[in-house]
Amino acid sequence: MTWEVLNVIGTMAFAISGAIIAMEEDYDLLGVLILGLATAFGGGIIRNILIDVPMSTLWEQDILIKVTVLIIIVVFLIPDNWILFTKGWLNFFDAVGLSTFAIQGALYAYAAEHSLAPIIMAAVMTGTGGGIVRDLLAGRKPTVLRYDIYAAWAILAGVFIGTGIVDKPWELYVLCVVLITLRLFSARYRWKLPHRYLQTL
Repeated sequence: MTWEVLNVIGTMAFAISGAIIAMEEDYDLLGVLILGLATAFGGGIIRNILIDVPMSTLWEQDILIKVTVLIIIVVFLIPDNWILFTKGWLNFFDAVGLSTFAIQGALYAYAAEHSLAPIIMAAVMTGTGGGIVRDLLAGRKPTVLRYDIYAAWAILAGVFIGTGIVDKPWELYVLCVVLITLRLFSARYRWKLPHRYLQTL
């Protein structure tokens, strides 16, 4: 049940963020749908490839795909002032998507009895994969690779789940809230990992 709830929450959050960014780039309805769906399901697809889960599992989420399409269309049709209000929540949607998907990806790999390293990788790629796909399709440099601490929170989820520190449903929800909070703080106060810019001659 926890797994399913996290999957639905993360999918909706990333779908909204993808749709908003697509409209910022002046995409038409089809473009908004494609970018929203790619953001919502991209991380899961990458995760499945990495840990050798059949791709058919994606198509088994028929109801979730239909609901996601409906959510994206609603975002496309709502008035501009609502979009501007929703845009202010973009970091929140992004944080929710990152946290829920990172935990869900780690749980997926943990249930498949993988070791710690693949569990962390599954958490990172599920949590950040959709955002990377979104930014690349929108012609932007992926935020996860440049601006602030992002993937680090997904790594944290993988460590806590992979080592068995967190395994009960209520612990997973607490971890999710903690990760969302850390992501929001890192975005608000611009926490950054060390950077090194190599200037070529």
